[in-house]
Amino acid sequence: MDPVLKISYTIDALYGAGVSKFMPKDITFQYSRTGRIRSVYRDGTPLCTLRVDGGLALSIPMAQMLLQNRQFAESCVEISADAAPFVEEGRSVFAKHVTRCGKNVHVGADTPITYQGRVVAIGKAKLAADMMTGFKRGVAVKIRKGLKRRDISS
Repeated sequence: MDPVLKISYTIDALYGAGVSKFMPKDITFQYSRTGRIRSVYRDGTPLCTLRVDGGLALSIPMAQMLLQNRQFAESCVEISADAAPFVEEGRSVFAKHVTRCGKNVHVGADTPITYQGRVVAIGKAKLAADMMTGFKRGVAVKIRKGLKRRDISS
């Protein structure tokens, strides 16, 4: 199968039909020793990594590209102005700072964090969508990579 099609199908399956049309076409791939696609790059910038479980570990630039599609926004969490500077540095998102949560956010899912229409971080959801907006305490998303600090580990 064509690797570009494989990535497109994976993005559409995870985030909704048609989301992949905002993915760039001039991408390169890094393969594992077994021939499996490991990572996707554009001009040397990592866009995403394919996980063994079929998921994608998105980078901030890739999430920003996909955010052009409204359907992708249903997989994102919007945060308040109070939390934005801290989240950009890689701090966790607490439930009380969630202003909007897309209906496709699930526990354990890679979740882009947005503030004023731009992606400021990527993290792993610790609560489901309805819980994030309903709770006033606790960690909603554990940040993996913030916009200002790129060396945060999982």
